[in-house]
Amino acid sequence: MKNIIKLSVVILLLVSCAGDNKSMAVEDLVSSGSLEQLRAKKTELSGQQQQIDAQLKALDEKINELNPQLKVPLVTTITTKEIKFEHFVELQGNVMTKQNIVIHPEYSGVLTKVYVQKGETVRKGQALAKIDDGGLGQQLAQMQIQADLAKTTFDRQKRLWDQKIGSEIQYLQAKSNYEAQQKAIAQMQKQIGKTIVRAPFSGTIDDVITEQGTVVSPGQSQLFRLVNLGSMYIETDVPESYLTNVTVGKNVEVNFPVLNQNLTATVRQAGNFINPANRTFKVEIGIPNKDKSIKPNLTAKLRINDYTNEKAILIPQSIISENADGEQYVYIATAKNKSIAAVSRVIITTGKTRGDDIEVLTGLENGAQIIEEGARSVKDGQEVKILEVE
Repeated sequence: MKNIIKLSVVILLLVSCAGDNKSMAVEDLVSSGSLEQLRAKKTELSGQQQQIDAQLKALDEKINELNPQLKVPLVTTITTKEIKFEHFVELQGNVMTKQNIVIHPEYSGVLTKVYVQKGETVRKGQALAKIDDGGLGQQLAQMQIQADLAKTTFDRQKRLWDQKIGSEIQYLQAKSNYEAQQKAIAQMQKQIGKTIVRAPFSGTIDDVITEQGTVVSPGQSQLFRLVNLGSMYIETDVPESYLTNVTVGKNVEVNFPVLNQNLTATVRQAGNFINPANRTFKVEIGIPNKDKSIKPNLTAKLRINDYTNEKAILIPQSIISENADGEQYVYIATAKNKSIAAVSRVIITTGKTRGDDIEVLTGLENGAQIIEEGARSVKDGQEVKILEVE
């Protein structure tokens, strides 16, 4: 046992002396060695250093691989996928109908009859009210008698003229008189026709404004409000920046907050005039109204499809950063083994947004692993550990 101890001490002394000799040798060379000796010694030590660095690197890699408590940043990733992306411009519009009018009389007089009630459905041409004609009916009867006499006279003169009896002037005067009577009767009938107020289109009497017995006059008195709820549309103002994207046939998602009702429609007409006051153009969206629940002037919220990409890549806006040059970038992870990955910074360009997501136009490919949680704390070239998120 003592011999072993003595031998160990001797070995330590020899190693120590050898180290001292090497150290002294370097010091001696520095102080008194030649240039060739110094260069040779440096080359020798550099080779030894390279061997040691390679061995240290191999040891570090193995330690990192075997050490479960490796202190690298923990991140989660998301995989990019190509999906159909539709962008919508959100607007507000009002329900309207082209068949919503207040009916005025065409003749002055007393409103003697009202044939309809509020809420009643009427057809086009149906009589709604009668105005006193002020004796025009009697005048028409007298004119009809005169017209009958003129017709009889004309028929006789025509038969004589056909037989070459009588003068041509007598025949022409009879014909002219008869035709004048016919035109007078037609004019009187047209005038009397104005005393009957008729529905210009089919619809519903929304309001009876003037009561029976009231004196009415053209262009001033309001008689009825007639509405057709079967031909409804929404009108809205669209900013001019969407002029080339919001066109006829575009899909529209319509919501009526008051009715708690949603439906899908399309743009049926897009205006060609830009309003200089607010830089907008008009758009019409036709809507069905089978149950008559949608009323004129009802407010509607609209989402009009202005952009579609069949193969879009969307990522959360929260993981995008910006450098000093104003460029946007994200970090992607490239796997090195089962859980360790290398971080790379990728410059991207973005497009339109949808909620919290944004479309990536360039910089990312389908299937890329983008760092999500931990994206703000990693750096380009850094190693990270990817957590599996269930």
